[in-house]
Amino acid sequence: MAQQANLGELLSMLDSPVLSVRDDVTAVFKENLNADRGPMLVNTLVDYYLETSSQQVLHILTTLQEPHDKHLLDKMNEYVGKATSRLSTLSLLGHAIRLQPPWKHKLSQAPLLPSLLKCLKVDTDVIVLTTGVLVLITMLPMIPQAGKQHLHDFFDIFGRLSSWCLKKPGHVAEIYLVHLHASVYALFHRLYGMYPCNFVSFLRSHYSMKENLETFEEVVKPMMEHVRIHPELVTGSKDHELDPRRWKKLETHDVVIECAKISLDPTEASYEEGYSVSHQNSARLPPRSADVTASPYVDTQNSFGRRDSGTSLPPTLALESIVDFC
Repeated sequence: MAQQANLGELLSMLDSPVLSVRDDVTAVFKENLNADRGPMLVNTLVDYYLETSSQQVLHILTTLQEPHDKHLLDKMNEYVGKATSRLSTLSLLGHAIRLQPPWKHKLSQAPLLPSLLKCLKVDTDVIVLTTGVLVLITMLPMIPQAGKQHLHDFFDIFGRLSSWCLKKPGHVAEIYLVHLHASVYALFHRLYGMYPCNFVSFLRSHYSMKENLETFEEVVKPMMEHVRIHPELVTGSKDHELDPRRWKKLETHDVVIECAKISLDPTEASYEEGYSVSHQNSARLPPRSADVTASPYVDTQNSFGRRDSGTSLPPTLALESIVDFC
C-alpha cells in the first residue's frame, strides 16, 4: 500500500469514509513510525492536522511512543513560538491532552510548558489567551508536581488575566472577553483546588496592593463566593501542597475530583456524599458558538460573574470539555 501511494495520498486516505481503508492507512503510518525513529513523519502529521483537523491524525499523535512523543512536543513548541501558528497549535495540544496521551507526564519537563506560560504572560490576542488558559487548566491535573517549579507563573497569569476581565481592552470584542472571563474563573477553581495555601497567600499579597483592589472587588471576590473553605487551609501548608509525595498516589481524575469537591458551582461540584449541590439553580448550557475563531474549550452564559452584570452567579462552563476525565 505504501509503495502504491505517495505520502500525500496516504494522508488524504486517513479520513476515508470507508472504515477498513482508514484502519489500513493508520496501520501503515504506525508501522512507518515504528521503523523510522526520526522526526520527519511526525512533523508531517502535525502539519497535516493543523491544515485539516483530521481526527485520525489526532489519534496517531496521541498514541505516539518514544522517541516520537519528544518529536511531537518539540514540533508543537516550535509552532507555539510563532504568532501565525500559535492558536492552531494550542488547539491541537488541547485536543490531544484531553485524550489522555501516554506522553502526558512528559509535559512537566518539556520546553513546551514554559513556552505556553510565556505566551499567557505576554500575548495580547484574547482568543489565544482563552485557548491557552483552558489548555493549562486541562494540563495541571496531569502534571501537579510542576507546581513546585512554575507556581509563580501560574499565579502571575491569573493576576494578569483577571485584570483584563476588568479593563476590557477596547480592541477586543465583548464576546471574547466573556470567554476569557470564563476561562479565568475555571483557572481560579483549579489553582484554589490544587494549591490553596499558596494561592490564598498570593491573593492576599497581590490584591492588597491599591492598584489591584478594583480587580479583586469586581472579578476575584465573586469567584471566591463559589468555593468552600479548603481543608488544606486548616491542616496543610504551603510546603506540603508542593511536596511531590502529595500527588504520587493520585491519578489525573483524582486531582480533578478533589478540585470539584471544594466548588459550590453546580457545574463543577462533585456530587459525592458530603459535597452534594442542588441542580435547582443550575442553568442549562447554551449551544456551542458557531464562531470557528472562538476557543473550542469554553461556553459561557451572558452573565459572567461581574458585580455589574446583574447577578453574582459565576459563568457556566462546558466543563465536560475541560475536566471530563472520569
